[in-house]
Amino acid sequence: MAYDESRQRQHDAPSVADDDPPDGFPIGYRTGDEVTAVDRPVVLDDVFDDPDHGEPGRDRMAVHAVWEVLLLVAVAALLFLTYRGNPEVLQGAALDSLLVAAAALGLLVLAAGLSLRAGVPNLALGPVAIAAAAYFGSVDRDPKVLIGLVAVAAAALGLALALFVVTFHVPSWAASLAVALAVIVFIGQRAIPTQLPDGWDPTRYSSYFFGGFAAVAVLGGLFGTVKMIRRAVGRFRPVADPARRRGPGAAVVAAGAITVSMMLAALAGVLLAGGSPVLSPSSGIEWTGLALGAALLGGTSAYGRRGGIFGTVLVVMLLALFFTYSVQRGWDLPLGAVAAAMVGGGLVVTRLVEAFGRPRPVTAGGDAEEAAATSSWRGDTVDGEESWSAALPAQPTGGLDSWGGDRWSATGR
Repeated sequence: MAYDESRQRQHDAPSVADDDPPDGFPIGYRTGDEVTAVDRPVVLDDVFDDPDHGEPGRDRMAVHAVWEVLLLVAVAALLFLTYRGNPEVLQGAALDSLLVAAAALGLLVLAAGLSLRAGVPNLALGPVAIAAAAYFGSVDRDPKVLIGLVAVAAAALGLALALFVVTFHVPSWAASLAVALAVIVFIGQRAIPTQLPDGWDPTRYSSYFFGGFAAVAVLGGLFGTVKMIRRAVGRFRPVADPARRRGPGAAVVAAGAITVSMMLAALAGVLLAGGSPVLSPSSGIEWTGLALGAALLGGTSAYGRRGGIFGTVLVVMLLALFFTYSVQRGWDLPLGAVAAAMVGGGLVVTRLVEAFGRPRPVTAGGDAEEAAATSSWRGDTVDGEESWSAALPAQPTGGLDSWGGDRWSATGR
C-alpha cells in the first residue's frame, strides 16, 4: 500500500512539462494528452534573418509558380499575335536584333533584381547604362578594350557607392539617386549622337547573349530557393529598426550586389549601343524605372529576399515582344509611361508575394509536434545566449519518496 501511494504522489506532483515554457526559442509542451505550440521562433535553422527576428519556417513558392504560369501564358499569347501580324520580325536579321535588345534589357532587369533581392535597390542603373553606351560610341578604340574599360569604370563606381551605403548604413535608393544625377551630367556632355566603333556587331552573337542572360537568371532563381542562400542574400533587409546595422556579413553581400549590378548595367549599355548605328543618349531614368518595374513584375519583392525562378526571363521576353508588337501596330508609347505602368503593376505583385509567400504560422497539431521534436535538442535561452543546462523534474514534496521511508521500513511491510 505504501509503495502504491508513493507512486501516486509522484504522478500527481507538478513537473516542468506542466509549467509555462521558458523564455527563448518556442517549443512544444504537453498539457494532458495534447502537445501545444508556443508562439515563439522554433529553432535557429528556421529563422530567416537572425535568431531574434524573422518568421519560423520556409518561404512558400506556390505564389511564384502560379504567377510565372500566368506570365508564360501572356508570353505565348503575345508571341502568337506578333507572328500573325508580321512573321518576318521573328526571322533572320530581325530576330537577331530582337534577341540583342532583349539581352540588353535582360541584363538591366537582372541588375535591378539582384539589388532588390539584396535589399539595396539601385536607381542609377539606367543612367549608368546610357552613359556606357554614350562613351562606347564616342571613343575610337578596339571594342574589346572599350568593353573592359566600361566594366572597370562601372565596378569602381559601384564599389564607391557600396562602401558609402554599408559604411554609413544609409538607404541605397537615396545614395544611388545621387549617383544617377551625377551620371546624368556626364551624359549631357555627350548629347551629340556619335557613330559606333568599327567591327562592333553584337547581332552576330545574339543567341549567345540572350542564352547567357537566361541561364544566369534561371540559375540565380534556383539558388535563391535554397533557404541558406536566400537568407544570406536578403540579410540586409530591415527586420526591426531600419537604422540598426545588420552585421558584417550583410554588409559584404549588399556591397557585392551593388557593385555587380553596376557592372551588369554598363554591359547592358554596351549592348544597347549595338542595337542602333547612331546613339541618342537620354537621362536614363526611364530605363531605371523599366528595369525595376520588370524585376518587380517578375516576382522579386520590393522589400528584398523573396523572388521567383523564371519570372525575370519571362518578363523580359514579354517586354521585348510587346515593344515589337507596338511598333507593328503603330503605337507611339513613351518609354516613361511603360515604365510607370510596370512599376505600378510590380508593386501589386510584391504585395501578393509578401502576403502569400511568407512562411506558414506554427499551429497546434503536426507543426507543434515537429516543433517539440526539433527543439528537444535545444536548451533554454538566458539573455539571448543558449544554455545547455536543463532543469530536473520536480520532486514530490510533503511525503516520502519511492526509495525510502515506508517502503523499506519495518512498519511498511
